[in-house]
Amino acid sequence: MSIAVDNVLSLYEKLDRKEKIEFNSRMTRSDSSMEDYITEVRFANGKCCPHCGSVAVVKNGNRADGTQNYRCKDCHSQFNIKSNSIVAHTHKNMDVWQKFIECMLQGLSLRKTAEICSINRNTAFAWRHKVLDTLQNMANDVILDGIVEMDETFFAVSYKGNHKNSKTFKMPRKAHHHGGIATKRGISKEKVCVPCAVNRSGLSVAQVSNLGHITIKELHAVFDTKIADTAELCTDKMSSYKTFAAENGLNIHQFKVGKCDKSDKNSFHIQHINNYHSTLKGFMYPFKGVSTKYLNNYLIWHNFVNYAGETYTEKKKILMNYAFSYPNTVLRDNINNRDPMPLVT
Repeated sequence: MSIAVDNVLSLYEKLDRKEKIEFNSRMTRSDSSMEDYITEVRFANGKCCPHCGSVAVVKNGNRADGTQNYRCKDCHSQFNIKSNSIVAHTHKNMDVWQKFIECMLQGLSLRKTAEICSINRNTAFAWRHKVLDTLQNMANDVILDGIVEMDETFFAVSYKGNHKNSKTFKMPRKAHHHGGIATKRGISKEKVCVPCAVNRSGLSVAQVSNLGHITIKELHAVFDTKIADTAELCTDKMSSYKTFAAENGLNIHQFKVGKCDKSDKNSFHIQHINNYHSTLKGFMYPFKGVSTKYLNNYLIWHNFVNYAGETYTEKKKILMNYAFSYPNTVLRDNINNRDPMPLVT
């Protein structure tokens, strides 16, 4: 039996990326229809209205395609199992969505994802951000405990995708050519600051905060509800972190860049956050510059794919279940017309 398994694994390694995704999709594919799958994850605790959350729900006939309709006795809305979800108004089956989720877990480009899933690239873009929006909601519940390392990183301000013909956006500066660099050296208002924090359990927080150097105000805005009262902070020597810790009643250990506490070097250091930043930059590089208005979604995407502690299979199940069950009302126009500078202040 072991010889047969080895042969299968050997053949698997010879497949190209597209063939591996197809193989994984077939191996994990559910025999249930999309309606059955979403019913299972959305109504796991009983039927409820996706608009108001009421459990006073009754069946209300069937659509022409046979899909069950429901009616809410409280808000009087009619809905089906797909209503107010990322798959509402889509006509792709479960196999396509499974391939799409797998492409996201591998961090593939829109062009490659569209090719693998046989969908339009604009559709892949809209689906990507609908899925990432649900991850943002999941991340709202993250609280970092234990040893928490904190530091900030920076990305060049990008208005990529905000075209000059837009009716809702006016470029505040001349457009940079592809691959252009900031005109000012070092940290300036041309850089957007992203404070980040990680703990030893595989949980992480990262969010766009402000332009240029971070202040105590932005640290509070990003981390006040994200750090447990018993956490031990590890940061560099920046005074803002010391003030933040004091104002939140947290213990803090500060280090010079590249240094660690010789007396307890296995516990308190900032090597994890440094590695996190390195991984984050590597994750962003293939996208050739992410528009600042979408940067928060890419941050949560990286956190889930590259830093969370679950296995690939566990991540796929979490992402499938959460994406299909969480209420979603975001339309494509809402995605395109987001605030070009999503700062916390």
